[in-house]
Amino acid sequence: MFGDRPPNPLTRADLEAWQLQRLGSLLQVVAEGNRFYRPRLERGGLLEGVRSLDEFRRLPFTTKDELVADQARHPPYGSNLTFEPQRYARLHATSGTSGQPLRWLDTPESWRWMLGNWARVYQACGVGPEDRIFFPFSFGPFLGFWTAFEAAWQLGCLTLPGGGMTSKARVRVLVENQANVLCATPTYALRLAQTAQEEGLSPADLPVRKIIVAGEPGGSVAAVRDRLSRAWSTSQNPVIVYDHHGMTEVGPVSYPSPQVPGILHVIGTSYLAEVVDPETDQPVAPGERGELILTTLGREGMPLLRYRTGDLVCWSRRSAADLGTADPALEGGILARVDDMVVIRGVNLYPSAVDAVVRGFAEVAEYRVDLWSERGMREARVVVEPLSGAGSDDTLADQIADALRTGFQLRLPVSLVGPGDLPRFDLKAKRWRVLEEPPSQ
Repeated sequence: MFGDRPPNPLTRADLEAWQLQRLGSLLQVVAEGNRFYRPRLERGGLLEGVRSLDEFRRLPFTTKDELVADQARHPPYGSNLTFEPQRYARLHATSGTSGQPLRWLDTPESWRWMLGNWARVYQACGVGPEDRIFFPFSFGPFLGFWTAFEAAWQLGCLTLPGGGMTSKARVRVLVENQANVLCATPTYALRLAQTAQEEGLSPADLPVRKIIVAGEPGGSVAAVRDRLSRAWSTSQNPVIVYDHHGMTEVGPVSYPSPQVPGILHVIGTSYLAEVVDPETDQPVAPGERGELILTTLGREGMPLLRYRTGDLVCWSRRSAADLGTADPALEGGILARVDDMVVIRGVNLYPSAVDAVVRGFAEVAEYRVDLWSERGMREARVVVEPLSGAGSDDTLADQIADALRTGFQLRLPVSLVGPGDLPRFDLKAKRWRVLEEPPSQ
């Protein structure tokens, strides 16, 4: 499947023609046996086919809440199954960090489609058979890097699993096997660099030359990307940080622009992407923020049509000629989550924006944001753990508070804690916590 898809469509007309053709084939298969989507296609007048992408956009959005409710009504996998149960070979589930986990099934064909998407990511990152890739995390039921691991193996790379290990053990495995590519969340990539330093290793002792991050916004944020690069690089051997994103329910979605840092490209031959205003549901213009909507063009067994991902993105104004591809370009990658925004004294605050400010300080080892209500208003404070040896006076706290005030026109108190006082995370970091009452200090 998809063996004939163009690897790098150079014009938007070519890409849209491909998408329309693939969409027609997908809807034909889905209409035959998918109990979840067939009624929607019937109401949208698309049972007999689709004549244009605009016509397809008459279909209503699919939401995660609908999918969760469907799986509750039709346990355990819901009614969004195109084929008989024996056709499916893989089961994964969302992490459940924002609600009830979703179970997701794949046929061998859809699994190969996802591996092809990861191959596109590796191609953009310049990863080939000569590379050794370390995956420092435990493989759970969520999709995570399962597809990344298997795609790397098919590419011919030496693939090094790092599950069930302490951070110290992972550093040892990384060095002993001379792994030159690291796949991790931005948070854990920083943690491994700190662990290596605690073990007496300098960046010159570490073989990593490329880091592919996902799971959190940050890899496309200049401050986070630079912080990661500095932690692993030497002047003679700079380390390049590449961003990527995906979701269990849609698969591997994007790859980093080889030409413009901070841009993620949606794999246009695998996904039909839209960006809409989260409040009006109307398409947004290039340069404007909106919610990313995805249709999976190759996951026929359990498809998603016009799925609200909850990711806030911004269409790039740059031309396909400037970027070298017609694949949709997201300026700044994944900017935030629609449901992550909090309002502090009238100011909209996104975790990714706070992360960009705090991570701009090289002295910060870890941080946390506490939220609480006081006199009917939401309040927040930032708790920072400095790196060992960075000093314990209030200078750093004052500098971070000034940077936050400059960035958001908002006064947020910043306090320091001792080494090791804040938790560490192997996968998605959970730095924002809600307190039932105001903190004592």
